[in-house]
Amino acid sequence: MPSSPIRKLAPLANEAKRQGVKVYHLNIGQPDLPTPQKGLDALKAIDRKTLEYSPSEGLAMLREKLVKYYAKFNITDITAENIIITSGGSEAILFAFLACMNPGDEMIMVEPGYANYISFAVTAGIKVVTVTSYIEDGFKLPPMEDFERAITDKTKAILLCNPNNPTGYVYSPEELQQLKELVVKHDLYLIADEVYREFVYTNEPYVSAMSLGIPEHVILVDSVSKRYSECGIRVGMLVTRNRLVYDTVMKYCQARLSPPLLGQLVADASIEGTEEYSKQCYNEYKERRDFFIKGLNSIPGVYSPMPHGAFYTVASLPVADAEDFCRWCLTDFRMDGETVMMAPAAGFYRNPDLGRNQVRLAYVLKKEDLQRALMLLRGALKAYNRRTVY
Repeated sequence: MPSSPIRKLAPLANEAKRQGVKVYHLNIGQPDLPTPQKGLDALKAIDRKTLEYSPSEGLAMLREKLVKYYAKFNITDITAENIIITSGGSEAILFAFLACMNPGDEMIMVEPGYANYISFAVTAGIKVVTVTSYIEDGFKLPPMEDFERAITDKTKAILLCNPNNPTGYVYSPEELQQLKELVVKHDLYLIADEVYREFVYTNEPYVSAMSLGIPEHVILVDSVSKRYSECGIRVGMLVTRNRLVYDTVMKYCQARLSPPLLGQLVADASIEGTEEYSKQCYNEYKERRDFFIKGLNSIPGVYSPMPHGAFYTVASLPVADAEDFCRWCLTDFRMDGETVMMAPAAGFYRNPDLGRNQVRLAYVLKKEDLQRALMLLRGALKAYNRRTVY
């Protein structure tokens, strides 16, 4: 089981804070924007006498609202009976793995990819096989020939995160069509993590895997954590038109009893009537992205491609070992009593030789804090690279 590149340096950050150091967190996708007031009001207004189990598949009223929500993104021909509420998107991913693959089976994913996918695969006994995307071409989808070479008789699924975490890349309709043809050709599942669909900064309309016309193959993973700044309520979704997959996932859902009741009530209140909220969040993240990426690329030796979605980027730094640099920032570097925390990007690769000079950065702080974090990063790189004594 690998350590999380996002959280494993947290003890060092906590110790720095204990010493009175202010730490700017670029390591984790914890939005600083407020939760919709409707959701907060619903939480305060709960007057139930008993906080009971909810149904294993989740509250019907929430699932019915989600049907309407998905229709806005051209995800149609689904009903509440195709949606299962989970304890965060994380549980949806794990249950998809457990339902679609047996121990020893193989799953293909693009690297760099969300590090916890590998942890969930280890939990399910699945072998992860990676195809590599590269910072030099903006982390676009690798050629289909790379996928073909990775497929064996044990391959059961391809996992795609779109928009991508950690790179912010948004896969084009043409890339998705190529992937569709590959999935059909080899009769694979396509597990699509689309939790960042609200944050796509291109002019092209967003295309969901659920809209590719291969309903028996697609399992959609979703969550309210990012789009409503509700990470802590732990409400996610698994959506599929494949009845066998649905019924198998439900066995795991029944075994864990029910998803969080209070979280579902907050999520239910947040879906409708928050269009203006969503628009403001979108505009804020897009503005932060433009500011932050420009600032990164102005630092000598730093390069970040322009991410087209989510609120992450992977940047290369002028260091040989980004993890050592990230540790050093927390343990040794101080500028006016402040420092910066980043996630070493090597942990988002399956191949340990890749991403050694890269970090994943989340632009989830207000612009004033992002500006300060950029100043700290510039100063830290300068001081770090002066340490060598010749």
